[in-house]
Amino acid sequence: MIPPEHLDLRSLYILTVVHRERSFSRAAEVLGVNQSVVSYAIDKLRGGFNDPLFVREGGRTLPTERCDTLARDASRILSDVAILQEAPAFDPATAKGRLTIACNFYERALMVPRIVSDLRREAPHLQIEVVDAGGTGHERLLDGTADLLIGPYRRQDAALFERSLLTDDYVCLMDPAHPAAATPPTLEAYLAFQHIVVTYGGRWTSPYLAELDRLGHRLNAPLRVPSPAGIARLVAGSDLVATVPRRLARDMAQGLAVQPCPVDVTLSVKIVWSQRTHHTALPAWARDRIAGTVT
Repeated sequence: MIPPEHLDLRSLYILTVVHRERSFSRAAEVLGVNQSVVSYAIDKLRGGFNDPLFVREGGRTLPTERCDTLARDASRILSDVAILQEAPAFDPATAKGRLTIACNFYERALMVPRIVSDLRREAPHLQIEVVDAGGTGHERLLDGTADLLIGPYRRQDAALFERSLLTDDYVCLMDPAHPAAATPPTLEAYLAFQHIVVTYGGRWTSPYLAELDRLGHRLNAPLRVPSPAGIARLVAGSDLVATVPRRLARDMAQGLAVQPCPVDVTLSVKIVWSQRTHHTALPAWARDRIAGTVT
């Protein structure tokens, strides 16, 4: 006798095939393996169940009574395992799970209100928590404190998956009385502006700043802030210029002048998730709904 935990599903499956085919050689053909593989599996089961399982009579391979019972039970076990492997049906209308989304100011201002409204409309019992990504959103995915990350993710990590949501370009936000308010600035004029730079706490660098650095330019920035929150009020009535994504400027302009940024870069916003939730029904559904909501 061998311990039950040493028995495996593959051996049980081979048993059912031999039982059906009444032949070791035909079972091997059906399974696409050598006959020795079939023989080894049956010998293992013979020891495990203390029964010959198959006997030769009159040139035929016949199952024992014990084998008939085992084959029937093995078929049921294999069927139950197949059912367990199937992803459970997900019904958002009755779902009561929890979804944690990591993101930053841009996403919270422009995307999260629509996302939350859409998700709650279809899944009214869903609990949603929005947490600050703070430049380390990918770490939240990996340590399990967030299910989804929405933002300008630029890392390459084999443990994470990503899906593009939208791209945005940059514009200059300035007071209408600013001397450059009526004309798109050249790069030379842009470099001469008095800038507000958003630092994101030093945990992330805006693409336009990275491109300026690559070109060997530095901005004259008398004011640095950690977030775009409230930046329109800082610009209003001053000679300061803020470079922000166009969609964000459209949302916060409040009568301010908007001109194209002469630095030719784009901001790519993605939805990112980990292997932990890759095959989980609720986050998978939420990813598809978010991708359909964000434009």
